[in-house]
Amino acid sequence: MHVTFYGAAREVTGSMHMISTENDRVLLDCGLFQGRRKDTWEKNKVIAFDPTILTNVVLSHAHIDHSGRIPLLVKKNFNGRVITTRGTLDVCGYLLPDSAHIQESDADYLNYKTARAALRTHGKKGVADDLTHREASQVKKLLKKGNNRLNRQTILELGNQYGLKQVEPLYGEEDARHALGIFSGVPYRTPVTVGEDMTCTFYEAGHILGSAISIIRCGRGAEQKTICFTGDLGRFGMPILKDPCTNFNEEDRNIDLLITESTYGDRLHETAEDLHSRMIQELNAAHDKNGSVVIPSFALGRAQEILYVIHELYEKNLVPRMPVYVDSPLTASLTKVFGEHPELYDNETHKAFLEKGLNPFLFDKVNFVSSVDESMELMRKKEPCIVISASGMCEVGRILHHLRYRIHNPNNTILIVGFMAQHTLGRHILELSQAYETRGRKGEVPTVKILGKEYPLKARVVRLGGFSAHADKNEMMRFIKQSNLKIKRAAVVHGEENASLKFAELLRTHAIDARVPKRGETIKV
Repeated sequence: MHVTFYGAAREVTGSMHMISTENDRVLLDCGLFQGRRKDTWEKNKVIAFDPTILTNVVLSHAHIDHSGRIPLLVKKNFNGRVITTRGTLDVCGYLLPDSAHIQESDADYLNYKTARAALRTHGKKGVADDLTHREASQVKKLLKKGNNRLNRQTILELGNQYGLKQVEPLYGEEDARHALGIFSGVPYRTPVTVGEDMTCTFYEAGHILGSAISIIRCGRGAEQKTICFTGDLGRFGMPILKDPCTNFNEEDRNIDLLITESTYGDRLHETAEDLHSRMIQELNAAHDKNGSVVIPSFALGRAQEILYVIHELYEKNLVPRMPVYVDSPLTASLTKVFGEHPELYDNETHKAFLEKGLNPFLFDKVNFVSSVDESMELMRKKEPCIVISASGMCEVGRILHHLRYRIHNPNNTILIVGFMAQHTLGRHILELSQAYETRGRKGEVPTVKILGKEYPLKARVVRLGGFSAHADKNEMMRFIKQSNLKIKRAAVVHGEENASLKFAELLRTHAIDARVPKRGETIKV
């Protein structure tokens, strides 16, 4: 048996690993690479193998960097099943169509800009004429339906007419919905066949709703080999979900190869107590300056955790009860999914909210924003408020518009509440701000390009690491040391190269033979 690492190897996104036996090829995750648009587009559109060779896909959880290329896999004639937990199945029902919608919308917007530039260029090579207000309005009217909807058909026709380079999405909403038809949801701790003489059993990973540690057993008798794939490992003692499993069934305990994430393999998080105190500090400070708080957040897991904590602080009257706007229709839908799976909540959530008849994520100050017009109105609001919007790494979605409207105001605060991968806008904002703060906020104000335009980065940028849904290095070691797994070897993945190398080194000090594979590398089990 062999394992080949096609993504999230010495990098964080694009999780994809293939288990190959004499009879089967089973894929662990099939995620999108995230980062600079041009670079990730090239990486995402090419799958390094023929999808028709696959038997099945085992999906650890629904985050797009783990699930986001499944529709592309199906589009390229994959004809197996996607095996996952019931919670992940329900979540993917929203995340994958949303991923397709974002890709289509981004392609439309880029094609709109290209067509607009072509219309504004009146026969002068590469030089745009200054248009009168009337002419500019005519261009806008031709390319848009109303104020906010692009006229996709007209843009396409103009692209063909002028020979313009058109951007195509990786897949569309129809592709995503077709892919969902091949998903199978199974309960935790229930073995399911994923190949010939190959089974998979899911255990709670504590990362997001439905996330799983996957135990893959291959072969029979003395020839049987067992792989444990952590997916993304959650934290201990965090609100809402149960902790990562440490008590595995007897038949699943002898691990020939552990494939473990290492996102925070060289770092530690703040404690839950520090997280609450810093959240109180930042919300009070923003309110005192008559400023707003913008929180880029993943729609799944992170957004619900933020709502949970703000609800707690409001109930205890520890912060001003500013209006909270969740500007993400996807987040609203996923919050409903959370409500449908209370069996996955931990005891603390049951005691703090459910036993009191309260919904952890809904309270009188929460407003869920749905339409584009409502979102545009929210951007123009002047009174202090909290805006939670996707995407979490600031690459796409409505968060880009909230940032461009508020990033120039020093009274506003941008709260970074999760990991920002290299080459993402979120990481760029964080690094620029850190450098500016190091200079005492003196000298030239850094600028950030958002949707093609430069904006001064005057808002305070504050990182609250305690919200991360990823275990830090001590929590990952806690999982390994406190679980009843007996681990022979480990492959360290899903981390930036330095983090993965550091965590592999830590594992070796605990007598586990650990290595950090490169993308495309194969390990024999």
